[in-house]
Amino acid sequence: MPYQHVLVAVDLSEESSQVLEQAQHIAESNSAKFSAVTVVKPLTQVYGGLDMAPISSGAISFEEEAIKQAKGQLHELTGGYGVTPEQAHVVLGAPAHEIKQCAHELGADLIVIGTHGRHGLGLLLGSTANGVLHGVDCDVLAIRISFDD
Repeated sequence: MPYQHVLVAVDLSEESSQVLEQAQHIAESNSAKFSAVTVVKPLTQVYGGLDMAPISSGAISFEEEAIKQAKGQLHELTGGYGVTPEQAHVVLGAPAHEIKQCAHELGADLIVIGTHGRHGLGLLLGSTANGVLHGVDCDVLAIRISFDD
C-alpha cells in the first residue's frame, strides 16, 4: 500500500540533506504529501541540572528566538526538496515525543528520520530515532547518516 503522507524529521545539521533526499524520493514515488519537522529542546531540558527559575523570562525569550531561527533554517533547508512553509513544522519539546505527536496530528503514515549508526549495536540508532520507534502508530524509516570524517 503506498504512503499517503511522509513526515521527515531533521535536526538541521549538514547531514539532514541525506535524510531529506530519501524522504523526498519516497514521497514523490508514492505521490504522497511531504512535510518536515524539527524540534527545539526547551532550555530546561538542555540544562536540566540548573535552577532556571531566576531567569525564566529570559528562558522564554531565548526559546522564542531559538524557534524563530529554527523556522528560518528549516525553510532554507527544506525549500529545495519541495516542502512549503506550511508543511515545515518547528515545535518545542522532547524530540522523540514531539516527532510522534506531529506525525499523529498530520496523519503521517511514514516518519523518515536519520540515525548515526556509529559505534556498535547499542548505538545503532540515536536516542531520538530509538525513541520515535517506541509507541508510534505509523511506519518509521531510519536512514543511516554518512559522516565525512
